[in-house]
Amino acid sequence: CNRFLVSELTTLPRLRAVLALGGIAHGAVLSALGERKSAHKFAHGAVHDVPGGPKGSLTLADSYHCSRYNTNTGRLTQDMFEAVIGGLKGHLE
Repeated sequence: CNRFLVSELTTLPRLRAVLALGGIAHGAVLSALGERKSAHKFAHGAVHDVPGGPKGSLTLADSYHCSRYNTNTGRLTQDMFEAVIGGLKGHLE
C-alpha cells in the first residue's frame, strides 16, 4: 500500500495536513514521504511539519487510534480526540 499512499500524498494538489490514527499510520506517512521515523516521534496530540506533499511541506497530526480497545479503556476519550482535531485546525489557520 505504500506506493498508493505515496501517490495520494504527492498528487493531491490542496493537501495541507494528514491526521494519523495511531503509530502505524504515523510511520506509514513518514515512510511515504521519505522521512526517518526517528525525526518525528509519534505522540498523541503532536503536530509535525514534515517535508513532502504537493506544496513542499505537510502537517502531520497524531492521535491514538479510535479503536474499541482505546476508547473502552479510556486511553482515548472523545474530549482527547476533539482536542487533536481542534489543535490541527488551529495549526492550519
